[in-house]
Amino acid sequence: MSTYQSFDYQVQDGVGTVTFSRPDKLNSLTFEVYAELERLAWECQTDEAIRVLVLSGRGKGFCSGGDVHEIIGELFKRDVRGMLQFTRMTGAVVRNLRLLEKPVIAAINGIAAGAGAVLALASDFRLLADTARFAFLFTKVGLTGADMGAAFLLPKIVGFGRATELLMLGDTIDAATAERYGLAWKVVPGERLAEETQALARRLAEGPTQALGMTKRMLNNEWGMDLVSAIEAEAQAQALLLMAEDHKEFYRAFTEKRPPRFSGR
Repeated sequence: MSTYQSFDYQVQDGVGTVTFSRPDKLNSLTFEVYAELERLAWECQTDEAIRVLVLSGRGKGFCSGGDVHEIIGELFKRDVRGMLQFTRMTGAVVRNLRLLEKPVIAAINGIAAGAGAVLALASDFRLLADTARFAFLFTKVGLTGADMGAAFLLPKIVGFGRATELLMLGDTIDAATAERYGLAWKVVPGERLAEETQALARRLAEGPTQALGMTKRMLNNEWGMDLVSAIEAEAQAQALLLMAEDHKEFYRAFTEKRPPRFSGR
């Protein structure tokens, strides 16, 4: 696994934790953060030391989106080709997070705005502190709300009407509203966010990672399928997992009346 300079990254007990570490700027993103996060999400796929990936932010914010001066100001110097190179790179971050066949948890302690909101959206679990807020604010700065896959992902999580509201109006919503809309897996008191995140990460890391990975793959794949295709795809996927070592371990543990010890194989 590579080293990363633009955010903190630690691995412990199968859990890789990214901590955005620009608290004085609400962890706004730079070109370097985007590039390194894209690479990390790709490399995690083949890193057997990583069973779960956590995204978190230091200070009062999770991630406030692209840095106004370091990104937006610089982009004005680019032509169309340079702009498209940038937007494709930001989209690749979300693509790699979604295609990563390991659970991704977003621990959202404060504001998740713009690209920060989409990073949370790309995660499999969004665990919110009660101080968390979401803002898909692209239209408020004169840009389309369809950015980094937001117009694809958000309707599938909150429904078409809510997604239209959030992406067109760009209003900030609090944690309680996010939970009501279906954006939050759970909302907890701010002082318990780290503890709850670690508990969820441990639970997933100790689980059957191959089964979890296949579940994520099928959730991704079946978005565009018809019913007959989906049922056949699930039949093929389940046939493979029925032959996996983790399923055999479940049976051994069941017959021996003990908890299973999953290996991810």
